[in-house]
Amino acid sequence: MFYKFIRVVARFIVWVLNGRYKIVGKENLPDKPFIIVAPHRNWWEPVFFALAIAPREATFMAKIELFKNPILRYILVHSHAFPVDRKHPGPSVIKTPVKALKKKGQVLIMFPSGTRYSEDLKGGASLIAKLSKAPLVPFVYQGPLTFGGLLKHKQITIGVGPEIDFDFKAKLDEKQTKQVNDDMEIAWNQIDKKIDPDFKYIPPVKKK
Repeated sequence: MFYKFIRVVARFIVWVLNGRYKIVGKENLPDKPFIIVAPHRNWWEPVFFALAIAPREATFMAKIELFKNPILRYILVHSHAFPVDRKHPGPSVIKTPVKALKKKGQVLIMFPSGTRYSEDLKGGASLIAKLSKAPLVPFVYQGPLTFGGLLKHKQITIGVGPEIDFDFKAKLDEKQTKQVNDDMEIAWNQIDKKIDPDFKYIPPVKKK
């Protein structure tokens, strides 16, 4: 119940702040639990991804520091977020999302690159897909990358691509993991070019 309420609130806030977003490729959304894999470009894109898959409910990872505030912890927990200790990740990093996919039927939002500024893909997405039997679906965000740009009502587009080819029966080794990572990169580039042939992601300069 709280998730549906907070989704309505989020939709209203998005409309007030920006009011302009569209979804390209929504026909690619599977009618079953799946894993959203996307390049991490800003901190608000998970909100747009969650709105894009409505009425399906999403779960996502959040750094454990955010759960120290009791009010924020309540909101995060009831929004299906689960804490991750980035310095000392434990088995729950894999077990919790697998349970959400298999037993709760939720959609997992993942950023395999780990951070907004990293290009190094991790193998977590492949492992979670293998254990949950949930397909990997590539998403991309195109739009303003700064909060100021968001407030200027610049166009935001969420792109959805076809499922990443994944052999659930094959042994998950380094070769398969690399292939999946390569396929994700290709898929993201294809979606970006479909939305805007001239698109080039330029990360904002980090403040020192």
